[in-house]
Amino acid sequence: MKRFLTVFFTALLLTAALCVTASASDYDDAAQDLSAIGMFRGTASGFELDRAPKRSEAAIMLVRLYGAEEEAKAAYDAGQISHPFTDVSDFTSPYVAWLYNKGITKGATATTFGSAGPCSAKMYCAFLLRALGYEDGVDFQYADTLEFAQQKGFYDPTMFAGDFLRDDLAALTYQGLATDLKDGSTYLLDSLVKSGAVDAESAKPMTEKIDAYRAMSAAMNTVDANAMDVDVDMQMDMTITAEGETMQVPSTMRGNLKMIVAEDDSVQMAYTMKTVSQGESVDMDIWMKDGWVYLSTEMNGEAMKLKYSVEDQLAAVEGLGTVNVDAMSASGLAMLESVTAKKASGGNTEYTIVIGEGVNSLVENVLGMMGQDVGSMDMRLGKMTATYTVDSKGNMKKVDMTFTASVKMDVPMEDGQSYSMAADYDYDMTMTVNATGKNVKVTFPNFSDFQEIDLSQTAA
Repeated sequence: MKRFLTVFFTALLLTAALCVTASASDYDDAAQDLSAIGMFRGTASGFELDRAPKRSEAAIMLVRLYGAEEEAKAAYDAGQISHPFTDVSDFTSPYVAWLYNKGITKGATATTFGSAGPCSAKMYCAFLLRALGYEDGVDFQYADTLEFAQQKGFYDPTMFAGDFLRDDLAALTYQGLATDLKDGSTYLLDSLVKSGAVDAESAKPMTEKIDAYRAMSAAMNTVDANAMDVDVDMQMDMTITAEGETMQVPSTMRGNLKMIVAEDDSVQMAYTMKTVSQGESVDMDIWMKDGWVYLSTEMNGEAMKLKYSVEDQLAAVEGLGTVNVDAMSASGLAMLESVTAKKASGGNTEYTIVIGEGVNSLVENVLGMMGQDVGSMDMRLGKMTATYTVDSKGNMKKVDMTFTASVKMDVPMEDGQSYSMAADYDYDMTMTVNATGKNVKVTFPNFSDFQEIDLSQTAA
């Protein structure tokens, strides 16, 4: 399921070059859920998700992830534990003392902990791995922390590129809590509930969501989402505002998408689509082969055939790495506001997920890694609701998706001036799965008459 979403949106990115802006924080819901179980707390200024976390804050989170907050406070108050650091506040001292006495942290120097210093993604992933039962120097080397965390399924570089903020710390914590312990007995949050470190009733919304996500992943683990053949049926309602005037533009799009992602991450794709809007129809065919995109359009008898290279962008995608799907992958869970399951007719099960606005950070990061120039266009995706219909054998039959998007851009004019335009979109999409895996075949026409263009110059 997750691989299919990645493939589908990568196709959109490579062919449409979406330019997405992220808000100051995209994982507010994750922070709220963590606050409800006492794992993540704010200050008088709120959660402060748009600033970098401090090492002292990461230390507090780590003790809570061990389920040892009350133990640390009691031991410190009783004088049973202490630390030698001069830069640790009274509030943070019980946590740092507990970590120091357990040999989990040694500090920045013999007398300083580096409390005010920033906590990096690598540092925090190392903390999460320790809470999951893994040891530095035994199970992983600190230099390889991010790669090891990615293998365990809770870290994804497409979610956490750029500066590491408290927003990211909340999302990583959320996904770490949904990750299996080293011994495989259960996942981290469930172990904290069973030990009494986290109240079961407070954690119920999170555990129910995690359990539903795990069930969905298990139900679809037989789907070979590296190759899919789907029919796409989409209704789009667009509202355009420019120069003080507003226009409604409804349209329908129907087509077929065939895509194969090889083990080396090379992509073969054939996408055929007919769009009908305000009595006009446009036929569009898009192919991807050997690092090139080929585009053929026809409208009112006029045809255009273009080709452009996406080799650099594909190379960037290949460098992102993949999550270990053999283990339960929690990657992406922090973006989901809810996960539900219900039985449907014919022995099918429908899994419905609501994807929050954290997807904007993911798309923005992927675009950055692909070297896309966002130019003067800003696009923001709204909430997405996706329902996956899966049969009793784990075969995906259909995907229904609704989402919104808004775009703002400056449109250049021939006189050198420009005017601002905004558009709001409402999408209602159904993808019917025809085949997956080895049953998917992609065929290509003769591309000899396609005209090459420089996409970067065209965008400029």
